[in-house]
Amino acid sequence: MKLLLVEDEQTMLAAVREILARESYDVTPVSDGESALAEILTDVYDVVVLDVMLPGLSGVEVTKRARAKGIKTPILMLTAMSELDDKVNGLDSGADDYLTKPFMTKELLARVRALCRRGVQSADGSLTAGDLSLDVQSCNLSSNKTGQVVRLGEKELRIMEYLISNQEQIVSREQIATKIWGFESDAEYNNVEVYISFTRKKLAFIGTDMEIKAVRGLGYQIRQRTK
Repeated sequence: MKLLLVEDEQTMLAAVREILARESYDVTPVSDGESALAEILTDVYDVVVLDVMLPGLSGVEVTKRARAKGIKTPILMLTAMSELDDKVNGLDSGADDYLTKPFMTKELLARVRALCRRGVQSADGSLTAGDLSLDVQSCNLSSNKTGQVVRLGEKELRIMEYLISNQEQIVSREQIATKIWGFESDAEYNNVEVYISFTRKKLAFIGTDMEIKAVRGLGYQIRQRTK
């Protein structure tokens, strides 16, 4: 996933960039409102993490102008302001979410993940990749090409949700293990391989054009099957 990070305080910019980069996000950092607006208008980003107090244009003004130009990229606003009216003003400008400084790393990442998922959701709220459609509520995975549907087990579901939500990235075994089993789990990496194998069988069953590709030394990615 490609993220735009807008923050004028350089220590904060470096810290948040490192946090996001550790999660394998492709982060572009900028430090002022005019540069932020120019980047947003390219419409190449999956999520924008945007500080409100910026040199030049404020984050609120950047958001208003981007929305006026038809840009629908999800925007998470960061600010030291915590008054209700400030939050309402940010959301009314077109932001999708609002996080007050100081914040916990886990909360920041959870909110970014939620906004990333919006970018791959279809109109009915399912997650899509190629001809695949994943209904998280029913645990059903289907192919729009073949019409076949299969029900996923809990960990298969969470693996597919994670891969589809990060379909532009290669995710490592370590990232999958942490996502599915948690930081405190003693699950070994071969558990990841076992459940990847189970999930691949479900993909084969529904006859999709998509596959979970192992990238040697790096991890896995959901991608179009090569001929």
